[in-house]
Amino acid sequence: MSQETILVTGAAGSVGSTARAAIAILLEQGHRVRAMVRKLDARADSLRDLGAEIVVADMLDIVAVRAAMQGCSVVYFTMSVTSDYLEAATNVAVVAKRLGVKAFVNLSQMTLSQMSETATTGSPQQKQHWLAEQMLRWSGLPVVYLRPTAFFDSMFLMQAAKGIRDDNVIRMPFADGKTSPIAAADVGAAVAAVLANPQPHIGKIYELTGPQSLTMGELAQAFSVALGRNIQYVNVPPQMWEAKLREIQQPAHLTDHLIVMAQLHRENRYDRMTDTFEQLVGRAPMSATEFARRHAATFTPA
Repeated sequence: MSQETILVTGAAGSVGSTARAAIAILLEQGHRVRAMVRKLDARADSLRDLGAEIVVADMLDIVAVRAAMQGCSVVYFTMSVTSDYLEAATNVAVVAKRLGVKAFVNLSQMTLSQMSETATTGSPQQKQHWLAEQMLRWSGLPVVYLRPTAFFDSMFLMQAAKGIRDDNVIRMPFADGKTSPIAAADVGAAVAAVLANPQPHIGKIYELTGPQSLTMGELAQAFSVALGRNIQYVNVPPQMWEAKLREIQQPAHLTDHLIVMAQLHRENRYDRMTDTFEQLVGRAPMSATEFARRHAATFTPA
């Protein structure tokens, strides 16, 4: 294995983070990993305990990004949903180009495969992802593009968990649209497979989905099997769901992104399947039933 250092941005992460899973796999394989975090906290401590080198840097501070990237030959760029995404992506790309990294692995979204300058979406995040990919192509960097579909984690551990736990109900405004969600841990495994040996993947686009494309009713059935109780899907009117979402008072950028994702689900834009994950990792991605079993404590009343 290479003893070159791999830089992972957004390493601390939270629900739906791919970085931690990728870091754990790479360290277990014996790779050197430098984890970039915004601050030192328990999440950074846990990464250090795994064996990662910790470096503190804000991706909006290009000077700090350069210091963090010094001596790294491979970069994994990932960042949460934020209105600063495009600026951060540009900072990281500029520094990577100046330092001559050998591979730049970029995480975006499968929606980009259906976008262009004349066909876009209403999501400010998806627009920034699309623009960032254009910038990366112009940069001449050796880029690998990973485009996962929606994540099980953000959909169920964040948005639907309370309803499943308290009322045995999944409340989402997806109508009969099908979706093929993938677990963040699986995306992390695909990321690690590319980072461990990036050269064969340079210039390629990998679309990542779960093992099945299902309606929310079918996903509720899978959760019922996993949790041993009847979970039902209730199709919430979009206006009601959006009003509830805005009541939470999250950043407008995130709220607008989630509203568009729900609309795209209703339009069946997430009814897509690939076997790319299995080709990269050598196993099938996690099913809805397995995901629910792994996170049963989150979905079970106290």
